[in-house]
Amino acid sequence: MDVRIGIFQAARELDIELASEVTQEAVLAQIEVAFSNPEGVIWFEDKRGRRIGVPCARIAYVEVGTQDDGRKVGFGAS
Repeated sequence: MDVRIGIFQAARELDIELASEVTQEAVLAQIEVAFSNPEGVIWFEDKRGRRIGVPCARIAYVEVGTQDDGRKVGFGAS
């Protein structure tokens, strides 16, 4: 599962690839709990076991989706 986080005043998004056993519902619940405390930090663990923390006050948006194994590049992409 992929999570994309937009951060205020940052040129790039933060892309995190979570472990395959993590469900979308669990991630959404974690995000909602973290946003209940705007001064808190939301923590994610990627598929390699690294922990990534983002201050909730700096988050512009969060996009949660499934991993797209069939990413296309070039003229045939649609």
